[in-house]
Amino acid sequence: MKQRSLARNRLRRLSWLRFVLQLATVAGVYLGVSVAVPFAFLVASGGDAQNFVMTNPMLLSSAVLSMLAALIVARAWLASDGCLRHAWSIRPPINPRRTLGLAALGLGGIVALFGLGGMAIDALDLPKVDISMITDLATAGPVSFALWIVLVAWFAAGFGEELLYRGFLMDRLMRLRGMRGAKWPAAIIQAAIFGLAHLYQGLGGVLVTATVGLFLAWLRIANRGNLWACILAHAAVDTLMLSLAYSESLGWLS
Repeated sequence: MKQRSLARNRLRRLSWLRFVLQLATVAGVYLGVSVAVPFAFLVASGGDAQNFVMTNPMLLSSAVLSMLAALIVARAWLASDGCLRHAWSIRPPINPRRTLGLAALGLGGIVALFGLGGMAIDALDLPKVDISMITDLATAGPVSFALWIVLVAWFAAGFGEELLYRGFLMDRLMRLRGMRGAKWPAAIIQAAIFGLAHLYQGLGGVLVTATVGLFLAWLRIANRGNLWACILAHAAVDTLMLSLAYSESLGWLS
């Protein structure tokens, strides 16, 4: 009981108004840059919206710059509240073997959740998750594939999304009045928001991604708050998926 009390005391309270302001600015910056980058490419191409097509440079720039902008704003909020090190616990892990083991467990767990999610989508007769536009661009050639692995799988998704959702958002939720120190309610709420952020994948994609978000929250809790197991597992899964898509595009897999 004493240890739990001490843990709760380390979590400075956050008002709901300040939380909404922080969440709105981070999300607003992310969405704003996500829209501004394609618009800039449209203007540069002559402004012909009817013949405008998605390109690798545009999508990569949008993914990287929007995530970078959101991380900068999130970091500013965390630093102003004196919570940066607690929320973004990316110090070298005390037990590297445990972290790598949890990352491997995370990789296997997420792959299993994707498989189960696919079966659930079929059973519920929901539209299949379609990310072919992304995989088509990512597998257009070896340079495109390498850029998507580094910039998207590892930076924007693996590193960026874990800092934002399992880092910034979970920390903010656990400091709210009435939720202070409540890990699992915070984990569930951030998972729901994480799923909704993938609405472009359809309802099935939202449900599967939310489940993965909850699993990644457990992974952070299991690793005593350190984010490296989450980062490595997330990046590894995206790398695996892109690698399978690239192998299929080369005819190595049917």
